[in-house]
Amino acid sequence: MTKDKRSFFEKLTGVSSEEEVESEDVAVNQEERGEIRNTYQEPSPEEGELSIDMYETRDNIFIKTVVAGVKPEELDISIARDKVKVRGSRVPEKNSGDTEYYYQEIYWGAFSREVELPKEIEIDEAEAIAKHGFLIIKLPKIDKDRATKLKVKTN
Repeated sequence: MTKDKRSFFEKLTGVSSEEEVESEDVAVNQEERGEIRNTYQEPSPEEGELSIDMYETRDNIFIKTVVAGVKPEELDISIARDKVKVRGSRVPEKNSGDTEYYYQEIYWGAFSREVELPKEIEIDEAEAIAKHGFLIIKLPKIDKDRATKLKVKTN
């Protein structure tokens, strides 16, 4: 029987160190050529980073994130036509002084995430829904092809 000599990261992600270095080199080269744009913004030192999924359909952009343990009224969502910022805080339950943890991996404290959107959105039609521990933000895209007739008024 041979022993698996991959690192914990390699076992977890299935990516070897060599593949990771190659993919980073490709990303750097693509960014230098202007093929991709980096929208990642570093969270402030006193805040944790909120992980997100962002995807789009024909009419909407969606941002989905896990906010289990956070009350909806404790979330702050700021929206502009081209970016979204989500902030909040997860407060741990009060435990008696004799509690002994075996693992404590859940992030507790303030968190935030700001992302640039790939397309402009209709701010007034945006929605945020908390469901089963997830926050789902629905952002309707601006329809730049939409046209209408304008009638001239007379006094």
